[in-house]
Amino acid sequence: MSARTTPPFRADHVGSFLRPKYLLDAREKKARGELGAADLRKVEDQAIAEIVKFQEDVGLQSITDGEFRRTYFHIDFLEQIGGVKTDIPVKVKRPDGTEELAPPVMRVVDKVRHVKDIQLADFQYLKSCTKRTAKVCIPSPTMLHFRGGRAGISKQHYPELEPDFYEDVAKAYGEELTSLSKAGCRYVQMDDTNLAYLCDEKMREAARARGDDPNELPHRYAKFINRVVAKKPAGMTLAVHLCRGNFQSTWAAQGGYEPVAEALLSEMKVDAYFLEYDDARSGDFKPLRFLPKGKIVVLGLVTTKLGTLEKKDDLKRRIDEAAKYVPLEQLALSPQCGFSSTVHGNKIAVEAQRAKLRLVIETAEEVWGKA
Repeated sequence: MSARTTPPFRADHVGSFLRPKYLLDAREKKARGELGAADLRKVEDQAIAEIVKFQEDVGLQSITDGEFRRTYFHIDFLEQIGGVKTDIPVKVKRPDGTEELAPPVMRVVDKVRHVKDIQLADFQYLKSCTKRTAKVCIPSPTMLHFRGGRAGISKQHYPELEPDFYEDVAKAYGEELTSLSKAGCRYVQMDDTNLAYLCDEKMREAARARGDDPNELPHRYAKFINRVVAKKPAGMTLAVHLCRGNFQSTWAAQGGYEPVAEALLSEMKVDAYFLEYDDARSGDFKPLRFLPKGKIVVLGLVTTKLGTLEKKDDLKRRIDEAAKYVPLEQLALSPQCGFSSTVHGNKIAVEAQRAKLRLVIETAEEVWGKA
């Protein structure tokens, strides 16, 4: 069996990398008013050129900018959509007196619209740095609904969510994808925590408390994302990545994919799925039985949360287990998430990134063969 020559590749990755210290220092200077936006961008350009070379040297075919221009994987994109406002995370005290970072909440305060090309300049720079497939990662449109629910969306501007809210969001996403496509982008990944959260009973109960039915939401979200897919430019691969939380090597949800599997795999019309499968929190591979022919599941078997290196034979055994439910040619391999979903980064060494990606590539070559 040959390696894939179009995305997603047999050995792929989710997108983000640990930021180098000089980039973090520059961001702090910018926050203090000691560095201008143009000067910060020059530092980002340098860091991105270096992480592109790192990805090429390690052997990856899909190349990202490491999300080096972002603080959070979702906020930096969503707050640039017209009509969207984000509540910046704040520290809250737990009952035992310790502190935790409350997750940010996106609120829709006006009609949603595409007011600017959000990722275009960033993609153009990335594309100038590599001849390999440049991948753009953006948050899933479901992020504008799940955490705030109906209460997070202006009733003045959207008395009913169906169809105007969902269609306006899809139109904004479609215009963004079109701008990227015109610049030569052929690979986009939408990062979605919400469908994975709906695998966790605590999260499902929280959805009920907001007035949503957790059994109905996956199907609604599949239709929501399908509105975006309908506006996808020809020749572009559109993937979805599911994540149960990755902030500084922590996680927020647990539970197998069964509660969302049919909506996710059978009803949603994206081209590929990046699914977390790095530990027992993600359950077994049985939900993959819903995957139709022609689609790819990228198995996130290698954790980015811990530095300990997985064993190649263990990865192969797990791929064999997944292949009981999905033909091997419809599978690929990746880490379970990025190494730095936020600017803070996971608690993992820089060199562990290289070792884990090499493990993914070597395992994929041994399982599926080289092109």
